[in-house]
Amino acid sequence: MTDRSALSPAASNVRPLRPGLDQPVARNPGVPFDPGWFDTLRVNLSAVERRVATLGTRRSVKKDAQAAWLLKAITNIDLTTLNGDDTAGRVKRLCAKARQPVRADLLEALGMSHERIRTGAVCVYHRFVATAVEALAGSGIPVAAVSTGFPAGLIPHEFKLKEIAASVADGAHEIDIVVTREHILTGNWLALYNEIRDFRAACGDAHLKAILATGDIQTLSNIARASMVCMMAGADFIKTSTGKEGVNATLAVSLVMVRAIRDYHERTNWLVGFKPAGGVSTAKGVLNYQILMKEELGRRWLEPDLFRIGASSLLADIERQLEHHVSGRYSAFHRHPLA
Repeated sequence: MTDRSALSPAASNVRPLRPGLDQPVARNPGVPFDPGWFDTLRVNLSAVERRVATLGTRRSVKKDAQAAWLLKAITNIDLTTLNGDDTAGRVKRLCAKARQPVRADLLEALGMSHERIRTGAVCVYHRFVATAVEALAGSGIPVAAVSTGFPAGLIPHEFKLKEIAASVADGAHEIDIVVTREHILTGNWLALYNEIRDFRAACGDAHLKAILATGDIQTLSNIARASMVCMMAGADFIKTSTGKEGVNATLAVSLVMVRAIRDYHERTNWLVGFKPAGGVSTAKGVLNYQILMKEELGRRWLEPDLFRIGASSLLADIERQLEHHVSGRYSAFHRHPLA
């Protein structure tokens, strides 16, 4: 997929490879800007399409194994509400669902009542960060705030930094920022790098997820280059979409981004997470993303500190599938409310 001959040697500031499943992942500090890492990146669209076409066919996940994979997927979900009619009450109900994403009777029937099944995070606008932090107190579930003029990202740069700082001050553990698409579309990679570096500094201890808005930046080659620049600038995660574009997460885009993560890891030994968002709404669909992560990056990237899924309706469909696994019957969608 990439022209490796054009890429520079690995950074010398390295750390041990692949921590264990129960070991924390050190944050990606970034590396100095070097356009030689990405200037000649090219993506073969036909090869990408052939690869993603095999994801649902090469590996069959059924019955108990499927239930286990779906329970795992729940722990990767950033349970999200980003609507114009959001209220404090809706956010509180969403947080209650994040604490107990699967009905207790289903967990008991699955033999999982002893396990602490929680979602990976709750994602809200800045206005509701404090509400979510209070509702999730003691749960260990982090609050993620969308920031920097989400979803368009066209407010002045100084306002973006202030919004990040305000969300961190209110208790957000993670900040999902939107990049300036113009930098990507015009090939101004240094401006993109400097922007992400500023956002990373403003986040302090909060983790930075860089949203590329892949539906807006047109080409897979642009997506590969933007992914690499964001990681070079210190992004802890790269994320496909805001969920507000005409086209959001797809397997083709995700393949390009996770291979950029793999390239970055091979060069620097730093681990960067991945978050598809928007359009991942079915249990069948999320299995393909899990298989993609497992096959392209390895088992460590199935843990919530390196893999998140931005979704809302996905959780309801997973719960329906788990109920079918237990009872043999599909329940109505409205019996699995979120907020």
